[in-house]
Amino acid sequence: MPQDPSTADDRPAEAPVTRRLRIGDGIFRSTSVVVSAALIVLLIGMLGVLLATALPTFRTFGLKFVIGTQWNPITDQFGALPYIYGTLMTSAIAIVLALPVSLGLALLLNEVRSSIVRNPLTVLVDLLAAIPSVVYGLWGIFVMAPVLNDTLEPALGNTLGRIPGIGALFQPTTSAGNMLNAGIILAVMVIPIITAVSREVIAIVPTDLREAALALGATRYETIKMAVLPYARNGLVGATMLGLGRALGETIAVAMLIGNGLGISASLLAPGYTIPAVIANEFREATAIGLHRSSLLALAVILVLIALVLAAASRMLVRNTAERFAVKPEEVSTTLEMP
Repeated sequence: MPQDPSTADDRPAEAPVTRRLRIGDGIFRSTSVVVSAALIVLLIGMLGVLLATALPTFRTFGLKFVIGTQWNPITDQFGALPYIYGTLMTSAIAIVLALPVSLGLALLLNEVRSSIVRNPLTVLVDLLAAIPSVVYGLWGIFVMAPVLNDTLEPALGNTLGRIPGIGALFQPTTSAGNMLNAGIILAVMVIPIITAVSREVIAIVPTDLREAALALGATRYETIKMAVLPYARNGLVGATMLGLGRALGETIAVAMLIGNGLGISASLLAPGYTIPAVIANEFREATAIGLHRSSLLALAVILVLIALVLAAASRMLVRNTAERFAVKPEEVSTTLEMP
């Protein structure tokens, strides 16, 4: 039976293209697997080195290292609780202050049509992300801290400091450095990160979703609240976690502004200490003799565990929120059948 000429002519032209596509897919798949495995091996190796070096401290003190409050390299007494407390408090202050500003900037950069407003703000956000942390620290010491210590902190002590319950958070002290100053400078540093990621997440919200909300009579604010933010929820949580990771690991600027005071105080206006700051300040003087260096690396292990726990908690939050606000098909059909 004679063969169709068009079919005979098409097969030789399609076969090389299909073969190249399959080869390209295979190379991409193999490269992705190798890179992913290398990242996992790198993480395991890093944790293995930290744990091996920190093991003497955990063997000597056990749980007392985590809940202990004494830190004396001379007598080999080490407790990590003040540093854990300072790290969590400054990071919490930074996220509480930075998240509303970052989310507002991200919405502004996406919703404003005027390039006169949008373009300078975009450049400003990108420039803030490029400034080194030591410059932030110097600016905080010479510009921000004097203003806060002379103006904001007395005002907080005379107003919020007199309210029962929350007043303990705003009791003034005589220290020039404190956790509030460190938290504010951290907030300024994480705003560009959260804003940049949130801006990209909000930008990919489908236009049809916005137009559908507007067609149903929603205002611009209601469209953002009911359509844009729920769709971008997972990405916004991821952006927040990136900013929190930067806040947890920041060293130089925090060490310059937090006061480096060993102790636990309820007041945000009291000096404190963070895990990255104490590692940076003491690691050079720490020797292999005794437990000083091992204790510093044990603090690094705790910091990694805190970051992993927060990342896992954020994933659980995203999953629970998605399940809670998910619309089931039967609910949609019931709604459409209603007169």
